[in-house]
Amino acid sequence: MLYLSNLVKYYNDFLAVAGINLHVPKGDLFGFVGPNGAGKTTTIRMTCGLLQPTSGGIWINGISQAAHADLMKKQIGYVPDFFGVYDNLKVSEYMEFYGSLYGIGYREIKNMTAGLLELVNLSDKLDENVDSLSRGMKQRLCVARALLHNPELLILDEPSSGLDPRARIEMKELLMNLQSMGKTIIISSHILSELSEMCNSIGIMNKGRIVAAGTIDDILGRGRQDTRVIIGIANDIEKASMIAKENPEILLDSVRENQIIIRSSDDTLMNRYVGQLISNEVIVTGIIKEENSLETLFMQLTGDNVNYANQSNN
Repeated sequence: MLYLSNLVKYYNDFLAVAGINLHVPKGDLFGFVGPNGAGKTTTIRMTCGLLQPTSGGIWINGISQAAHADLMKKQIGYVPDFFGVYDNLKVSEYMEFYGSLYGIGYREIKNMTAGLLELVNLSDKLDENVDSLSRGMKQRLCVARALLHNPELLILDEPSSGLDPRARIEMKELLMNLQSMGKTIIISSHILSELSEMCNSIGIMNKGRIVAAGTIDDILGRGRQDTRVIIGIANDIEKASMIAKENPEILLDSVRENQIIIRSSDDTLMNRYVGQLISNEVIVTGIIKEENSLETLFMQLTGDNVNYANQSNN
């Protein structure tokens, strides 16, 4: 369906996207995650034809963006991370306006609008002003607008940003419904738990590069070889570090002012290490065992850290 090959984007001397390669199969619901500034939005905008890549190629269903940009754009429905409306425009007029931009006839726009508003649960808002809708309704209307020309690929940039919990659930259910109808969907989000619930596969982006990509199970499998444990230490961090180094089955991950982080594939070895600390009069203030989750792996792959120094296992 979608192929990105050695895609590069420079802004003057700043490398925003550093030669990424990606394949999203037809019918997939693909989640694109990464910290702010990772290059997600730049990649999305290049894919949609809104930004020109510095180098590399983009193909949808074998159509090259470089050779057939206009034809390729017809394959894409794009929902940006902001919603712009005209004052006093009704929902019906909003859909008519964008339908005309797509070159769709008036009668077809009417028919498409009725079906799409039913799909996004906005049929009763047809004659209401767009600017009177809630943010969640506006986002769903934006999805309906992006589907007017029946694209094969739907791309959404942070569609759940700023939505309340109910609106997020409605958006998730809508996207899963669209996937069941055969649409290929790419969604960028910072809400990792949401992506893990609805996406078949994800790509984690950091500093302009895709650092992991695959199915959710494959991605999580990378973090299952060992478990990361953060241990709070009150009095003798050097002794705690030395004891860890004396245990070859335990990997000393990092040492901070009042905590030590270790890894091991065996819980028994970790428990033995904690027992050694206590028997050597090292005061343990708390133990946090990180579960294998998308959030944990994301933090590891993007190099972000959380300070657990003052947390305990109360």
